[in-house]
Amino acid sequence: MLRVAVACDGDQVSPHFGRCEKFVVAEIDNGSPSIVESMKTPPHEPGQLPKMIADLQVSCVIAGGAGPRAVNLLGSHGIQLIGGVTGSVQDALQALAAGELEAGESTCDH
Repeated sequence: MLRVAVACDGDQVSPHFGRCEKFVVAEIDNGSPSIVESMKTPPHEPGQLPKMIADLQVSCVIAGGAGPRAVNLLGSHGIQLIGGVTGSVQDALQALAAGELEAGESTCDH
């Protein structure tokens, strides 16, 4: 089973990990994703989100992009960032479950 967090604005993948509206946590088991929780993002404070994400016991984060500090902090917790993702959260989770989600160009301006 794979546990993943998706940075979201509404039902779309957020272009910026550190400034998203919420995170959706999903589990992918036998090629099928299921959302297990949704949580509003706390006020932006550098370094806080990677620890919060690590506490959710996820192994990967999907987002449009993230700054280098966030990428490094996520990595220090053993969490992979799949950046450059756009579109709906559900489509991103389906693509990840199918092994077809690919990182692209970062959509944030760091």
